Amino acid sequence: MWLGARQQLNKLTTADLSLSSTRVKISTTVLDLGVHMDRQLTMVDHVAALRRSCLYHQLRQLRMIRSSLTLEAAKTLLQQSLDYCNSLLYGVSDSLLAKLQTVQNAAARVITGTRKFDHITPVLRDLHWLPVRQRISFKLAMMVYKCLHGLATSYLADVCTPVSFVVGRWQLRSANSGTLVVPVSACHSEGLPPHKPD
Repeated sequence: MWLGARQQLNKLTTADLSLSSTRVKISTTVLDLGVHMDRQLTMVDHVAALRRSCLYHQLRQLRMIRSSLTLEAAKTLLQQSLDYCNSLLYGVSDSLLAKLQTVQNAAARVITGTRKFDHITPVLRDLHWLPVRQRISFKLAMMVYKCLHGLATSYLADVCTPVSFVVGRWQLRSANSGTLVVPVSACHSEGLPPHKPD
């Protein structure tokens, strides 16, 4: 699969690659560890697949066995699907997050027996469920906290470097505010000016 912006991908003319005597066709999407990724990393395919799985399979099955499950078991069953790799959804469009929010709302209604047109915010609050966007932010914040306090694996902790740890940058205002160095590869995708260590 080729990865890049739409303008970059439009310049490509290669439809397949030659490996030995085999022609390998370029794919537009791939499935990796349960995450559907497209060429521009928009996560559209992943959200569609997750929504389909939750709405048409898990919620249907949960309705049939809901009376046999405790509230905690039912909550865990559905939130695990929505939370799996959700940190990859940071920065996706509001319309995609809205689709996932409808899944969470539907799950909350099934679990609590709330009617379709009842207001959902109090239900989510009673379940102690953050809305989808806040769940993603919370998960990222928790990962960064663990990285900064030696509770994460080294491959994650190594990319969470405070500006104050970088030679020649400890005197900057950003060093006092707890800002982290943004890796150069992340800067290119976000359009940010990179912080290069001296």
